[in-house]
Amino acid sequence: MLACAAPLLITACGAPTDRAGLPTDPDREAVVAERHMVSAAHPAAVEAGLEVLRAGGSAMDAAVAVQMVLGLVEPAESGIGGGGFLLHYSAASGKVSFYDGREAAPGTAATDRFLVFGRPLPLWAAVPGGRAIGVPGLVSMLEIAHDDHGRLPWATLLAPATRLATDGVDMPGRLQRQLDTDRTLRMFGDMRRAFHRQARGESPRLVNLPLADTLDALAEQGPRAFYEGPIAEALVERARTPVLWPGDLTVDDLAAYEARRRDAVCADYRQWRICGAAPPSSGGIAVLQILGMLEHFDIAALDPGSATAAHLIAEAGRLAFADRARHVGDPDHVDVPIDALLDRGYLARRAALIDTDAAREHAPAGEPPAVADPDRARSPAPGRGRGTSHFSVVDADGDAVALTSSNEAPFGSRMMSGGFVLNNQLTDFDFAGDAEGRDGPNLIAPGKRPRSSMSPVLVFDADDELRLVLGSRGGSRIIGYVAHTLLAVLDWELDVQQAISLPRVLHRGAVLELEADTPAAELRSELMTRGHAVAVHALTSGLHGIEPAPGGGWRGGADPRLDGVAAGDD
Repeated sequence: MLACAAPLLITACGAPTDRAGLPTDPDREAVVAERHMVSAAHPAAVEAGLEVLRAGGSAMDAAVAVQMVLGLVEPAESGIGGGGFLLHYSAASGKVSFYDGREAAPGTAATDRFLVFGRPLPLWAAVPGGRAIGVPGLVSMLEIAHDDHGRLPWATLLAPATRLATDGVDMPGRLQRQLDTDRTLRMFGDMRRAFHRQARGESPRLVNLPLADTLDALAEQGPRAFYEGPIAEALVERARTPVLWPGDLTVDDLAAYEARRRDAVCADYRQWRICGAAPPSSGGIAVLQILGMLEHFDIAALDPGSATAAHLIAEAGRLAFADRARHVGDPDHVDVPIDALLDRGYLARRAALIDTDAAREHAPAGEPPAVADPDRARSPAPGRGRGTSHFSVVDADGDAVALTSSNEAPFGSRMMSGGFVLNNQLTDFDFAGDAEGRDGPNLIAPGKRPRSSMSPVLVFDADDELRLVLGSRGGSRIIGYVAHTLLAVLDWELDVQQAISLPRVLHRGAVLELEADTPAAELRSELMTRGHAVAVHALTSGLHGIEPAPGGGWRGGADPRLDGVAAGDD
């Protein structure tokens, strides 16, 4: 029997509702299913994953199908023209595997890429155009993860997305809102041809025949067809189009790209063990640092909606973001002291900097053990990308996948090839050194991967049993979204849906952010009296998570801020 968060699952439970103006839904209940579970940002993607699981596919098989459909129905957020990070858990072996599909800079990339007359371009000017496009890593990442953990043929997993791209789906409500509210998209021919013309009328449909052709080619020829041959050549030609900031990608850059198998970043938090994304993502380290500092406070005794809870979360976030800017970059190009940054003694000293009653005037980067180069200290410079999606899958064997993928900005570089949006991930690099001209770990270089904030996580209990699969969208806010939700599940003992629906509170180093139109916004005055600079605005997370259900099976939650759903089978 199908279990779903009514009325969201398409075919079985009706069309997704338009949740514009509804930041949270405290009454939404978690979904429970016995055999397996998928939670993602659109019901068509969830149905694709369930279709694969019902056919005997693994969690990894389902993940390929889910991701390919998300590339169709969430083209602003993710797709094969972008990249991502994937965590896989094998219940049989207890092993956690991490896959890095982050985009890479071209072989000719130089540190002055986004400088004009020695000054950094404003982000809005740097995003559109080929210069912002990195070598997409998503297909390569899915390839090696599927090689390791897949059961069904690759071509089978692309069939749902190909079918939907050919036959069409109802234009997703979120996509319609993005097209309506972002007036700049009308300036770009790729966006007009692919989306605006289809968004007209009372019941618009989304069809993407060029994407269907691309997926057909990948199904017939395999994943490497993305990096060699006509698909790669067309991508490079589009990226090098001499408009705005023409790119310098080459077919050799694509042919040379390989996703990486890396060790996940894992650390203990109270009685749990949490594993997250390793560099070039800063997400795993920053989330674990926030929790490692907050472990020195009695978080469980606090009201989740209290100003004290918000204050402590903010102060830990400030310190983690300072370390993020100072120490984290592509580990193939810079030395990232992962173990030192997560050292329990180091985090105890960082926690001692937190005043329970007042915000610090300045949150400095730390110097963990074996790191002593103060000249490299920099101020936090969080990225602003919000073109990201996360989904979680658990199969009948208890294997799990947490996958976060991204185009960087919504609609990436505003350029398309083969029916998919091309990323603008190179704008995630720092454009220049700090005010004193000191370099940091995230300056661009040939072949280097930009620092990310994507934070897929897996949580295990004291018996090494899977406790939670989680992640979010939201640019550099992802770190705060995930850390806050982990506290809600682990310390405040909320179920996964309650934790996801909780009003958001976070700090990225510049200002304490509170979610507008929620009870969190009412904390503004009290937090300002504690010395915080406070901003109240929409915080559109995209959290999707799965946990064991108390009576057996799985319990899923989906973010009410999007069009998503959690669903499974009994």
